[in-house]
Amino acid sequence: MTRILSATVERWPVAGAFIISRGAKTVVDVIVCVVEGDGLVGRGEGTAIYYEGESAEGCAAAINAYDGPLDRLALLETMPRGAARNALDCALWDLEAKRAGTPVWKLAGLSEPAPFPTAFTISLHDPERMEADARAAVARGFSLLKCKLTGEDDRARIAAVRMGAPTARLIVDANESWHALDIAVEAQALAELGVEMVEQPVLHGQEGRLSGVRASLPLCADESCHTRADLDRLGDFDAVNIKLDKAGGLTEALALAGEARARGFRIMVGCMLGTSLGIAPAALVAQGADWIDLDGALLLASDRDGGLCVQDGLLRPGTLWGLGQ
Repeated sequence: MTRILSATVERWPVAGAFIISRGAKTVVDVIVCVVEGDGLVGRGEGTAIYYEGESAEGCAAAINAYDGPLDRLALLETMPRGAARNALDCALWDLEAKRAGTPVWKLAGLSEPAPFPTAFTISLHDPERMEADARAAVARGFSLLKCKLTGEDDRARIAAVRMGAPTARLIVDANESWHALDIAVEAQALAELGVEMVEQPVLHGQEGRLSGVRASLPLCADESCHTRADLDRLGDFDAVNIKLDKAGGLTEALALAGEARARGFRIMVGCMLGTSLGIAPAALVAQGADWIDLDGALLLASDRDGGLCVQDGLLRPGTLWGLGQ
């Protein structure tokens, strides 16, 4: 028999501040779910999708109040998508792996995860600060940088980042801030600076704004894409960003990745801020992705023991989740 032992909120400081067009974060509250069965314990972590009105406290309460079947496939029907379902789903995967004595990647029919390059986020600042941050990131071994933009002075910011990191690959995240701009013109200007993809230029719910837009860069849906149910209305995007908290767990994220690929979308795998307990399951979805952005734990002031680490510019799977994946 499987049961929920607890769902609690933990607060982790950010290293400095994480700044996007919606504001700055200096701490992140994560939800940690613990399940038990046959004397074994499974853990999962989620981060509330704050821009959709979720809170860590509300997610923890939803898990503690859940009285439905503790089955991963049943969760897709009995619990709404979001960080609460993610934490519970990942805890169930962890417990299942321990019961079977088999890593989660084998249970999911995947290849053993190998070290992979991840994007490193350059937070929104003035151009001079972003140039310095880019230079520092490259010095740490990161070869792919994701730059946060705001819809104002974006070209100057990227020109500065390019000065600080002349050989790095660049992608940008508009965080819905280009809704009033000529997207094709903005994309072309950034393409000339070596940018290779633009994430979420328009407001969620206004995807029709992209109809007829012929951008010179791939456009990737983030806030607009949560689960497989969203794919029908994303035909004007070239790629989708899969995050476990948006999808509501590893189970739906893997299914979303498979269906998105079958429909011809390119794949990005991203994350919210959180510790390696929350990032580790996403590393499985990232296999074969076009862009990987799993630096959420690297942006914290500290991480859990056994967490993911960076070596030679590659993110290496840790040992704290999924039976030593």
